[in-house]
Amino acid sequence: MFITLLLGFSSGVPLALTGSTLQAWLTESRVDIKTIGLFSLVGIPYTWKFVWAPLMDRFSPKFLGRRRSWMLVSQIGLAIFIAIMGLQDAVGNPERLAVLALIVAFFSSSQDIVIDAWCTEVLKKEEFGAGSGLYIMGYRSRCSLRARSSCG
Repeated sequence: MFITLLLGFSSGVPLALTGSTLQAWLTESRVDIKTIGLFSLVGIPYTWKFVWAPLMDRFSPKFLGRRRSWMLVSQIGLAIFIAIMGLQDAVGNPERLAVLALIVAFFSSSQDIVIDAWCTEVLKKEEFGAGSGLYIMGYRSRCSLRARSSCG
C-alpha cells in the first residue's frame, strides 16, 4: 500500500506544475494577464480523460503488463515534456509553452487513469479506503513544494 502513497505524489506533482506553479512563473515573467488566464485551459485533459480511458484499458503496450506499461509510458512522457517545458521562454513564446503544458496535462491525466485502474486491481476490497487515503495524502503532499497559501 505504500506504493499508492508514492503514486499519489507522482500524480499530484504534474497537476501542481501545470496549475499554480505555471501561473506563478508566467506572472514572474511579466506575461500579460489575459495570456495567463488562457493558461487555465491547460486543465482540460483532466476533465476529458474519460474519453481516452477506455482506449487505455483496451489497448496496451506489450511489456510489463497492461497497467505498469502505461504507467511507465506516461511517466517517461511526463519527464520528457516537463524538461522541455523548463527550457522554454515564457515571454518569448507563450504559445509553445501552452502546448507543452497541455501535453504534460494529457500525460498526467493519463497517468491518473492508469493509477486508479491499477489500485482497483491490486488492492483488496477491504484495503480500498486506506489505499485511497494514502493516495490522496501523496497527491496532496505536493503542497509542500509550493507556497502554503496556494494549497487547497
